[in-house]
This record gives sequence, C-alpha cells and structure tokens, in this order.
Amino acid sequence: MRKKVSFLGAGNVGATAAMYLAELDIADIVLVDVLEDMTKGKALDMAEAAPVFRFNCRFTNDFNDIKGSDIIVITAGIPRKPGMSRDDLLFTNQDIIGSLVKKVAPLAPDAILIIVTNPLDAMCHVAHEVSGFPKNRIVGMAGVLDSSRFAAFIAMELDVSIENIQAFVLGGHGDTMVPLPRFTSVAGIPVTRFINNERLNAIIERTRNGGAEITNLLKTSAYYAPASAIREMAEAILKDKKKIMPCSAYLEGEYGIRNMFVGVPVKLGSNGVEEIIEVELTESEKEELKKSVDSVKGLVAAMKGRS
Repeated sequence: MRKKVSFLGAGNVGATAAMYLAELDIADIVLVDVLEDMTKGKALDMAEAAPVFRFNCRFTNDFNDIKGSDIIVITAGIPRKPGMSRDDLLFTNQDIIGSLVKKVAPLAPDAILIIVTNPLDAMCHVAHEVSGFPKNRIVGMAGVLDSSRFAAFIAMELDVSIENIQAFVLGGHGDTMVPLPRFTSVAGIPVTRFINNERLNAIIERTRNGGAEITNLLKTSAYYAPASAIREMAEAILKDKKKIMPCSAYLEGEYGIRNMFVGVPVKLGSNGVEEIIEVELTESEKEELKKSVDSVKGLVAAMKGRS
C-alpha cells in the first residue's frame, strides 16, 4: 500500500511542499483547504505535471481522505505580513490549529504531525495537547529551515558550493533562534576559519531575520525554502532514513529543558522523532538557548492564560 501525506493548508507553503513531495513519488497526496476550488485547481495542476515528471502519486481533496495518513503537514493559518513577527499570529493560529487537529487526530490516529504554522514552537504545543499523540509524533519544521538560511548566507559570503556547508541552529523558530558557528563547517572545516566574528555576527543576525526579510519583499511569508524543509523532513520519515536534522521537539530534561517544544538536533525516521541528540554547549550558548526557550515559554503561557 502506498504511503499517504495530507496537507492541511494549500496556500503557497502547503501546495509547493506537496509538489516537491510528489516529485519524489513516494506517497499519495491529500490537499485540503477552506478555499476548495483553489485547492482542487492546484491538485489538478500538479496531476497534469505528472507525465512530465513521471510520478504516479494520486491527488485528492476530500477531507475524509485524510483517514489513515502516515504524515499530516499543517501549514494552515494566517501568514505574516510586513511589520509582523511570528508571535503576532499567536491567538488566531492557536484557534485554527486546535480546531484542525481535533478533527484530524481521530481520522489518522497513527500519523506523524509536521507543524509549520507560526509561531511554530507554540503551535507544536497546541497540536500535542489537542491530539493526545505521543511526543515522538509531533515535530515542528523549524531548524531545518533556519539552518538552510544560515547555510545559504554562508555560501553567499564565501562564494562556495552550498554542498560544502553544514550549518547548525538551535532554539525556537523566531527572532531568538540560536545559530551556532562552533558546530557550523565548510567542507568539514570550522566556519570561523573563513569568516571573522564581525561578518559572522552579521550573518547570524540576517538568519534570525531571514523570514522577515522575505516577508518585507514578498508582502507575505516565504514558501520555497519552507516547502523544501517540509519535503526533507517528510522524506526522512517515509523512507525511515534515521536522518539527523534540527527540528522542534518535545524535551523532557534534554539540554536542561522540560515540557517544552524547542528546536534541537533529532533523528527522524518512521517513528517520527526517534532520538534527541544532545551536544555540549558553552556557557554563552546555554544563555542564548535559555533566552530562546523563555520566549517560547512566554507564548505558551499566554495561550494557557487565554483559555
């Protein structure tokens, strides 16, 4: 039986990720959105691309087809606009994610949920609480995207192949994320051998504001890079790759953090988050991570105070 991946939200991010995944030809696609005609049109458009790309996956748009999904990718919610932070979306997207997860959890009780909606780490908490799923089957798309941006900026700075860059970002998916130069390399050589502290700090700051930079240009949220991150995560799960990548995962003591979704290196496989990888941090890195965690804690507290 073919695998099945359902996308809740067929906007720029969801539809682009669905197309990227279809090109891998490893799962059928369910694409649903409140804008039904738009969603049907996108699915039909993708299906008509199949003869060119030679993929055989099937596309459907019926909400009930989510039943039995292996992965559910949730991109639904309001996107950022210029001048907005991810945190500005908190309460509206809390309601949207809570309502959707409540509907889909009974349809696909064994699914792995990939959360994309911002503010990412806080929405993971909503999905975890509402679904009742074990922690390994709730994972947030955060560090994969953030690390990709960090790597892209380093490659631009050095004018080297992106294939040479191995970047590493910890923490919440927001302005307090923690890019870590000490664990970032160029062809296996520490990036600090190539870029001085002043330029590296500028690249780190650009990474933290990478989403806002694109939003200011597009007047809406980024989608190609986020969709690429979704594809990489979904492929690792569907192919049981046991691939280590930074994602938002539920911590129960790792890194000294308890009962929080935070971006850390994890091993992704068919069971979702199969292992959380701990690395030794310096005192300054620990302090940066604490600031990031405190930011997520504030959002979670605000959601709880509202209910």
